[in-house]
Amino acid sequence: MESIKIFAGNSNPLLVEKISSYLKIPIANSTVKSFSDGETWVEVQENVRGQDCFVIQSTSCPANENLMELLVIIDALKRASAKRITAVMPYYGYARQDRKVAPRTPITSKLVADLIVAAGAHRVLSMDLHAAQIQGFFNIPFDHLYAAPVLVKYLKSLQLGDIVMVSPDAGGVERARAYAKHLNASLAIIDKRRLAANVSEVMNLIGEVSGKTAVILDDMIDTAGTMTQAVPVLLKNGAKRVIAMAVHPVLSGPAIERIESSGIEKVIVTDTVPLRENAKNCKKISVLSVADILGEAISRIHDEDSVSSLFI
Repeated sequence: MESIKIFAGNSNPLLVEKISSYLKIPIANSTVKSFSDGETWVEVQENVRGQDCFVIQSTSCPANENLMELLVIIDALKRASAKRITAVMPYYGYARQDRKVAPRTPITSKLVADLIVAAGAHRVLSMDLHAAQIQGFFNIPFDHLYAAPVLVKYLKSLQLGDIVMVSPDAGGVERARAYAKHLNASLAIIDKRRLAANVSEVMNLIGEVSGKTAVILDDMIDTAGTMTQAVPVLLKNGAKRVIAMAVHPVLSGPAIERIESSGIEKVIVTDTVPLRENAKNCKKISVLSVADILGEAISRIHDEDSVSSLFI
């Protein structure tokens, strides 16, 4: 892999190191920092002319700073004559703003896609998008990865017995059904109505959870309101225990306090987003790494092999 280069912003250095270790390729030398007034400044410190470059950067908190770093790194590589630039975004920020939910509101997810393309990216690689249609916002190739192989393998290792996969809302039913199929588990759905942004209310439970281990599955945990509100409903309906599972541990605002005070036994997440300081001390949270999936996808893209075969 002599013609491949891995670059990184400051969003998730530990994940980048794991991907680098999997690929047995050193992280390329670059400086990514901010001026005192907050402007992002990037310098690529090695030759990239004619190289296949991968920029690994989640647009997690602080979302705007990390997004800007990604854009500026891509621009620097483009102006340094890189042959191909792939934006590797383990977590795609602004993904929840994928449609107009009210008059005179933006579709910011599409705006972010336009910015990435305008900066000079030739390809995008991301994991477990909040909405799959975001792929259609790009007019360049988009590879959509899933953390399911890692999460399913871990769940099986826990030997939880009779499992019911629980979707915390109607939008996540397809995801929960796919996991239930892999685990030979049943399916339940929480009927939830959102009152405002980051505020939700559980209304009803569809499906049978009595005597089973309920595994609440979502693509991300933000304020943990949706997840923790589902717990008393599941327990009231006879669930033996409740486990939560999500790919992206955004964990903003009161998330940790809600998790700690809830009846959730364990919260399983991945390292697409680095845990915040207050989350690192939470004994309920278990972090699994998706570095090998991302590393293998990068290798296959470079070698022009199939990426979709990773999930067959």
